[in-house]
Parts: sequence; C-alpha cells; structure tokens
Amino acid sequence: QVQLVESGGGLVQAGGSLRLSCATSGFFFSINTMAWYLQAPGKQRELVATITSGGSTNYADSVKGRFTISRDNTKNTVYLQMNSLKPEDAAVYYCHIEAYRHTQLYDYWGQGTQVTVSS
Repeated sequence: QVQLVESGGGLVQAGGSLRLSCATSGFFFSINTMAWYLQAPGKQRELVATITSGGSTNYADSVKGRFTISRDNTKNTVYLQMNSLKPEDAAVYYCHIEAYRHTQLYDYWGQGTQVTVSS
C-alpha cells in the first residue's frame, strides 16, 4: 500500500515562509512526476508546482518566484518551499505522485496539510 504523508503546514503571517514535506511509503518501482496542489474552501483543486524525475520544474503563475518545489529521490520525498506567503495562498495543500508499479503508472494523493496565512 502506497501512502503519502504530508507535513509542514501551519499558521504563518503574510510574508513568512513554510516548507511542506511529503514522504512516501510503500513499494513501487520508481516515482515519475511529483507535484503539489492546493484547494481552497469551496474551490476546485489547483496545480501549484510539478517536478519530473529529472528535476524539471513547472509552477503556477501565481507562485513563480516565491515557491520552490524539490525532491529527494533517495528519501522519496517531495518538498515545497513557500516564501513571501500571501493570504490568498491559504489552502489545503496536497502532494501527488505518479509512480510505476511493474509497468503500470499510478497516481497517489496525500491527505493534505493546512496552510493558513494571516494578514
């Protein structure tokens, strides 16, 4: 059973920083793309950032220059460094991975970690 455990969320003042972590457990052959999504109350889930197995990254326009996604392939962990946080960044953040099991590619979601930004 593959599980994604997220941590690092919390309450931060506007302009502050947080680092989210998502550690994976369980067996899979390899992890392809890792990503972070956010979902604000009453809104659809939105893509924040992605990172490929080769380290290529993409970001939503709203977080470019402020957030950095990274991964530690040895630990099978993905991180999201969030700087210069704004109240509109407040949401539940979900990590997502695409992982190979045998020759099949599956996707997995974490349970989410709450980020609250006060003004």
